Amino acid sequence: MLICGIDDAGRGPIIGPLVIAGIVVDEHGLSNLINIGVKDSKILSPRRREHLAAEILKIAENYRIIKVPPSEIDHVVKTGKKLNRLNRLEARVMANIIRELRPDIAYVDASDILPERFRQHIAEEIPFKVEIVSEHKADRKYPVVSAASIIAKVERDREIAELKKKYGDFGSGYVADPKTMRFLRRWIENHDSYPDFVRKSWKTIKALMKNKDSGRQRSLSMGGCKG
Repeated sequence: MLICGIDDAGRGPIIGPLVIAGIVVDEHGLSNLINIGVKDSKILSPRRREHLAAEILKIAENYRIIKVPPSEIDHVVKTGKKLNRLNRLEARVMANIIRELRPDIAYVDASDILPERFRQHIAEEIPFKVEIVSEHKADRKYPVVSAASIIAKVERDREIAELKKKYGDFGSGYVADPKTMRFLRRWIENHDSYPDFVRKSWKTIKALMKNKDSGRQRSLSMGGCKG
């Protein structure tokens, strides 16, 4: 039996891609994942994740990593129906991974508030019979999903590290991070536009640009009064 686990990394940040990873193992490989101590990637140190990622890829029969760029996320958020936005995008990507890996059973960390709806969205994209287990916190419950979460997180961390080499330290990439927000404000002040590695459909980045435009209008108005 081939067992697949799929998870994402980077769903919430305003900077960088969404990374979705899937791995497939047989029953012996599943035992090996448990033996090396795979856990939800969020509770592991970066160094530990890097070490485990290398071990996981040795154990896996096969794997897939799909990186969804900010531009694609923006397109879906702007044009999709309310229930067909990011959740539906993730379901399509996970279905693509399942089609390529062709497991007998796939465990996925459900992005939708309704795990069964998420399962159905995945299943309707797959032309062959496969059991899909869609649950919240699957990365904590199932070692094969924990392994996928580690692969996804390591790959996203590498993407973020490359961006920082090119553009400087912007913090975590989350809107709750003051360093990230300072970076974005400075960028908009200097370039009068959004960076292409930012999710432009996020409300926060829209607000930053709106505030800049409002400030420009006030300056022009004050200048006109002085004249």
